[in-house]
Amino acid sequence: MDIDTYEDFEEIRVKDVYLVDVFTDPTPVVLLEGTQGNMLPIYIGHLEALSIGNVLKNISSPRPMAHDLIVNIFDRLEVKIEGILIDERVDKIYYARLLIRKGNDIMQFDARPSDCIALALRVGAPIRIRKNVLEGSEIEMSRLEGARVINIFG
Repeated sequence: MDIDTYEDFEEIRVKDVYLVDVFTDPTPVVLLEGTQGNMLPIYIGHLEALSIGNVLKNISSPRPMAHDLIVNIFDRLEVKIEGILIDERVDKIYYARLLIRKGNDIMQFDARPSDCIALALRVGAPIRIRKNVLEGSEIEMSRLEGARVINIFG
């Protein structure tokens, strides 16, 4: 795929991180919102939820988290995060690629969507999803009734 063309992709934004009850166990979900208002929840781990939530709420931790460390390393190595592509869903698992630029070279790395989102938010890089993945996964907001925005500090 030519990564300079994104006709099959739609840029999305992160609405927030929520806790939803899955079999009575609160599970973090990052909620993505498309340009038409369609919503896509992706279940993520607790540490990734904390990392994404910190960026959304503009909270810095006293020590760098793993995603902060990666961004700091990239800065020192003069590597730029170009964006992320969420491009596949197989058996309810989403797949993503992190796009980074070093000089004139763009490299792609397979990564979890939650890690990609945490990195992209830190540098303001675009988050794109393949249109058919978004359309096949979107939900009605009423399905998230009862979901709570994560309160990081308790």
